Order: sequence, then C-alpha cells, then structure tokens
Amino acid sequence: MKIQQLKYVREIARRGLSISAAANALHASQPGVSNQVHQLEEELGLQIFERHGKRLTAITPVGESVIAMAERVLQDVDNIRQLAADSRSDQTGTLSIGTTHTQARYALPNAIKTFSEHYPNVHLNMVQGTPPEVAEMAATSKVDIAIATEGLSQFESLAILPCYQWNRCIVVPPGHPLLLAGKLSLEAIAEYPILTYVMGFTGRAQQDQSFTERGLHPNVVFTATDADVIKTYVALELGIGIIASMAFDPDKDAPLQAIDASHLFKPSTTHMGIRKGSYLRGYMYAFIEFFAGHLDKQTVKAAIEL
Repeated sequence: MKIQQLKYVREIARRGLSISAAANALHASQPGVSNQVHQLEEELGLQIFERHGKRLTAITPVGESVIAMAERVLQDVDNIRQLAADSRSDQTGTLSIGTTHTQARYALPNAIKTFSEHYPNVHLNMVQGTPPEVAEMAATSKVDIAIATEGLSQFESLAILPCYQWNRCIVVPPGHPLLLAGKLSLEAIAEYPILTYVMGFTGRAQQDQSFTERGLHPNVVFTATDADVIKTYVALELGIGIIASMAFDPDKDAPLQAIDASHLFKPSTTHMGIRKGSYLRGYMYAFIEFFAGHLDKQTVKAAIEL
C-alpha cells in the first residue's frame, strides 16, 4: 500500500467518481491512476469502487470505510510534515488563506501587514473565491485557513471560530434625498432601486431577512460580489448601495456618502474555518491572533482537536 494510492482513491471520491478529474487534480495520467487503484484493490482483496465497464458507478460499503481511513492517514502524513518543518524552523514556510474579496480587501490588510513584519520569511498565499469554495478548500486541506461570513458551516470537518462582527451602511450619491430624511428606516430604503451583494456573499441572507420581517420587498436591481463594483454603479446613479460598513472609506470613496444602517440590520459575524485534526505551525497561530485577538493558541487548539 502506497500513500499515493490513498491519495488517488480519496481524490476520486471527492471528484464524483471521475478518474479523469482526479488525475487532472493530482497532475497524473488517467491510466496511471486507474492502474494504481486496481493494484490497491488487489492488494487489499476488496473492491473500493463499483464499476460498469471502465466507468466507476459507486463506492462500495467497505470502500466508504477505506476512504474514511485514507483521509485520516493522509491528514496524519500532512501533520507529520508540518511538525517536522516546524522543528527545523518556525520562521519559514507557507501560510495559505482562502477568503472572499471583501475580507481580502477590507478586513485582512492590517493582520497581513503585522504578520509580514513578524514573519518576513513566510510566504503568504491568498486564494479568493466564493464562501462555499473557500470552505471546500479548507475542508480538503488546499488552504490552511478559510475566512468568510457564510458557507463554512456546511462542512462538518471544519472547526468554525468567530472572528468579528460587522454591519452595513447605505451608500448614496451626493445630494440624495436619504441624506435629508432624518433617521433612516427600512421603508425609506425600499423606496429606491438597490444595489447590493450576490446571494451567498457578505451576509446577504441576513440582510434580506430584515426586509422580509417588515413585510417589505426591496427592488434589488443590481448585485455583485465586490463592494467596489457596487459603489461604481451607485456613482452612476443606478440606485442606492447596501454594503458592509468596513468597505466604505469617506476619503477614497468621495463624493459618495454613507449612511449608517446598523440599527436596521442584525450584525453579521465573520468566521474562520480550520480543518479539524490539523497540525498548525507556530506562525499560523500567530496570524490567527493578529487577525482576531481573542483567538489565542489555546482556544484554537481546543477547537481543532478531534
């Protein structure tokens, strides 16, 4: 039995039983992957996959157990490598973060800057994607840490830790009637075309719930994943924007103006997802604490230990 064979069967399971997709993901040839899986099954004397001709059609019951064990073995192998690297030097290595545009653009820069000053020889790899995408990256060890407001809870293999709470503001062009309307209300907002985040991003579901609870049906005419894009089209007077307050800078975003809306919406929480059972290197714990000061090493270790 070889470690590479376990990687192949795990990746085939992850890729919906597609040998070609697994081979592409692992930079291997399709015949090579298929041959190694056959060799493993012959060595074990059991079938991991059911087949119809050359096509894999299902995972056998015993195959489910084999793949679950392979997951644990491969995670332990990764942990051993991380432990060995930490023992050689706790000042060099790579930190991979999967996150959304909003977090990368507005929430992470200070933590990244502080981390880089303390660990100049650690390579930072930031991968942006949708919340489900970055959650899947963390669950499958493609990144060390996932940071997002939504999407992390769908993976039971992730330990989920709260980082910080945030709320929203309404962005309007200069001279907009809402600037003179006194205390802002959901009813007043709903009278205008709205530009905001795509569903599944940056607390959109929670935002919509506030309108629904008041029996309102806002006219959302434009959605985007990026607050900067939303602000661009607010400036073109397509409507008013609802964005995360942290995504508005009074100086850089002038002449647009922001109206605080934190009294109208429940706060959202940005979370961090880390695969349970992972070995985190010392600098990874340091980054987490730079980003969310209440998440010290002891707290994080307790959350990720199986």
